[in-house]
Amino acid sequence: MMTTTWAPRALSVLRIMAGLLFMAHGTQKLLGFPASGDGAGGPLPTMMLIAGSIELVAGALIAIGLFTRPAAFLASGLMAFAYFIAHAPQNFFPVNNGGDAAILYCFVFLYLVFAGPGEWSLDALRNRDAGRARTV
Repeated sequence: MMTTTWAPRALSVLRIMAGLLFMAHGTQKLLGFPASGDGAGGPLPTMMLIAGSIELVAGALIAIGLFTRPAAFLASGLMAFAYFIAHAPQNFFPVNNGGDAAILYCFVFLYLVFAGPGEWSLDALRNRDAGRARTV
């Protein structure tokens, strides 16, 4: 069936896009790109520096599919933390507190922890190469 054939590839596309979008949050915090337009400048608070570093590194790893499960686990935890620290105190409803993206990232990354990286990933390539090395 066609959906079964394409499911691992669609998982890869989801992983790549989520990783790239997540990484953009890190580049915005750490590198100022893309510019946020809020006019804020200067040194970042420690929590934002840590979050930006995790977003940049974990997002890149998730996008290329390298160490996907641990990177996704860390990213999922960061998003849960961000939601409860920054968004939930503002309002109960995620659509009102701006936390809907954090919740979505949290659960997409949690899904990747269990589903894996998909067919198009460096993890899959490493596993294929390791399998060949064992049979030779």
